[in-house]
Amino acid sequence: MDSTIAKYLSRKEKLELTDSETLLEDCDSCGDTGLTDNQNRLLYLIDLHTTKATDREGSDRWIRKQALSVLVYEGVISGVFDYDYAPQSALIDNRRVWVNVSQEGQSDTEFLREDDLINALLVSSKSYKPVVLYQVSDKGQALLQNMSRREKEGMNLFAHKPESRELLKAAWDGESYWLESSSGYKRRSTTTDTEDVSYVSSAYIPQCLRYGGRPTLSNAHRAHESAQAGIDNIRDNDLDEIITLNSVSVIVAEYIPFGSNQIVQLNSNVGSTERVQGGYISNVIDSDSGGTALELSPELTSVEVLDYTETNHINFEAEIRFREDPGVVQVETFGVSLNAEGTCFYGMQVEAVMNRIKDNISLDHLSRILVDAQEDSSSIVDSVISQYQRDLIDLVFIGDAANRNKFNLIIANEITPHLTAGEYMDKGEYENEFKQVIGDTRAAYDITEQDSLIFGSQGLLLCGPSARNYEPLLCAYLQYVTLDLFLQNFFSRVWILNDDLKASYQIVAAIEYDRLALGKSRSRLSSLSTEIISLDQVLGYLEEALHMMSVPPEPPEQEGRSLYKRLELSALKDQLKRRVRDVKKNLVGSQQQLDLLRERVEAESQNNTASLSSELEKNTKQLCALQASNGDTARTLKTLQTIFAGMIAFDILDRITGDWTVVDATWMAEFADSVIKKYVLLWFALSILFWAIAAYFVNRRTFIRNWKSRGITSMDITLNRKIDVSKLVDFVAEKEKTMEECRYEQNRQLVKVTYTDPAPAEWGGASPLVTLEYDDKNSILQSVIIQYNRREARKDSVLSAHELKQKLMHEFASKELFVDDVDDYAGTVLAIEKRKMMNRTQPQPLMPQKAGKAD
Repeated sequence: MDSTIAKYLSRKEKLELTDSETLLEDCDSCGDTGLTDNQNRLLYLIDLHTTKATDREGSDRWIRKQALSVLVYEGVISGVFDYDYAPQSALIDNRRVWVNVSQEGQSDTEFLREDDLINALLVSSKSYKPVVLYQVSDKGQALLQNMSRREKEGMNLFAHKPESRELLKAAWDGESYWLESSSGYKRRSTTTDTEDVSYVSSAYIPQCLRYGGRPTLSNAHRAHESAQAGIDNIRDNDLDEIITLNSVSVIVAEYIPFGSNQIVQLNSNVGSTERVQGGYISNVIDSDSGGTALELSPELTSVEVLDYTETNHINFEAEIRFREDPGVVQVETFGVSLNAEGTCFYGMQVEAVMNRIKDNISLDHLSRILVDAQEDSSSIVDSVISQYQRDLIDLVFIGDAANRNKFNLIIANEITPHLTAGEYMDKGEYENEFKQVIGDTRAAYDITEQDSLIFGSQGLLLCGPSARNYEPLLCAYLQYVTLDLFLQNFFSRVWILNDDLKASYQIVAAIEYDRLALGKSRSRLSSLSTEIISLDQVLGYLEEALHMMSVPPEPPEQEGRSLYKRLELSALKDQLKRRVRDVKKNLVGSQQQLDLLRERVEAESQNNTASLSSELEKNTKQLCALQASNGDTARTLKTLQTIFAGMIAFDILDRITGDWTVVDATWMAEFADSVIKKYVLLWFALSILFWAIAAYFVNRRTFIRNWKSRGITSMDITLNRKIDVSKLVDFVAEKEKTMEECRYEQNRQLVKVTYTDPAPAEWGGASPLVTLEYDDKNSILQSVIIQYNRREARKDSVLSAHELKQKLMHEFASKELFVDDVDDYAGTVLAIEKRKMMNRTQPQPLMPQKAGKAD
């Protein structure tokens, strides 16, 4: 530890001390704080990330517990903290992931809190889970004055960006944690990279769950494989093994909505009723079942059916054949027991871990095995259950069903050191060890002098020579506690559904002025209705499961009665019944909220339709009046055109035959007297001829102009996109604006502006007439109408409709008119849709791999 601090301090001369540091004494130590080195550094790390407001207008800054856990983990692998760490399931931003957590670090944090050196703040998250935040108290600030300058300088170098004083903060991107500074420096944390150990396991199914069939097969003869060739990839090379177990059996359990029909379908899926039962299974969907061949990854699961009943249960062995990191040997075989009540048991007997055969199994290693068991059990059961069940659990776990949390049951014949229950709950090293495998410890009891029972938030540990005698009681307890875990997630999901319902009103309110809002509202109604129907079906399965689950009778022997009392099965069942009834009321309330939302959408839709009908009727009347006027005008123009042609013709003749013309001239007089005056009708015919010629040329000219005017390419582009109105006004000001109309309404201000482009050469020689219709109040460009005369453009440069649209959109983009990154409905995305978007943004491996493996 001191060498690590010295390593950080070797870079100190390249940095300048902050003002606060220069005030410290030059000595290495300013006094004893009364804390350990780890606690001193932890307190100082919290202090770096928190501040207290100096006045009422200021704000406090707190550090989240999960972010602190990430920083502590980074300190462990860097050698700053002398802690161990182990993977633990955590819910981060509505997603459950495996995170490497130092239980010793968390224990020291609780010690600092108990000693009033740090303050704790509890807030609620969007997922309706409590979030804990920390801040150094006044007492802690005073104590930090006695912390040695050398320790502070070492921690500063660890907690800041290299060669700077920019504090590194933990940031979550939906997949991993990153350490980021204010200047943009970032590096990925390996806290979400779980580690592997080599081990050998056999299938394990408690005898109370068996109904005949052959016994499970043992892999004890392969135990040597993990010792001979197996390695691990644990980054902490100095694990402190405080507690070890002998002859360990592990059961990972969960609840999945089941029923008799689902059991029948499951038996069919694994071939229970066939002559040759079992085989390989995969969760790949065959999209071309009528084809000849199917190619898929060789990473499969081998299934051997042990026993089954057609409508009640199935027990089978499953051997996992997934790819591991180089050098890691894992012989992983599960015993799987599924029943109609919905409780799923995945059991394994640990034959060997690394070079330890059967006994002396470290809890540090066992915690890594449990991660494998939880992840691989999801892969197994998802391969055999129906798509309907997968959809239900995917809905409850918001698209993250692969990482759903499960409950661990650990049974061991012996624990070393063997202590009393009170001695195990020491708030120190023993309790920290247990937390690695069963979560936060809640209570410990001595069932007998040799048997110990320890309850945790994520598991149960029973150790002693008589532990396996209590399998029926333990399995009954697992039934209720797994249903309890599922019900917790279900309850949170109902509240998230209510949030989605409330957010939907924001879209409904926009129907009046947003043309896309009505379609969005109806789409959300459909999605929310589907979710409520599915959640109601899940609730039905929960009620049925509680009805089917029975509390076993109290055992006659004293040891069994003691365990029976501690498990409190009857009370647990009664609590679950009350909670199911309670959540049913919440779901009914959600259905009523949906009905109100549907009525609101229909009302807004009717208002929208009435408004459109009124506008349509008004426009129709205007068009009818305009059409009648246009007809009169056209006929009048036709008459005037004919009269005007005659006037032109007669004027031409008058020019020739008038008194002031050449008719009286000597050279013309003879012709006029002999031809024009002699033949009276000749001049009339000549007048009519001139009239016809003039009419022809006038009509021809008019026809050409009308022909060109009818060569219009017209486009109506519906956009409904957010814009920067000020930039749009500046953009139109550069054009030749011909018309502008405004209409003011309660929730919108519609503006219609028409302009021509002053540079016709850029449009092939003919400037288009562009009409923009936008909502000035809500900053929405609703539509664009383009009218382009292709017959007035140069033949070699005329633009097509597609080219016109592209050119105009490029012009808009160059002026940065659109601000689509500002989404008014960003906060209204449904929870399940948000998860799908996150999953789409994550890169998918070419070959399926076990989740959580280290790079």
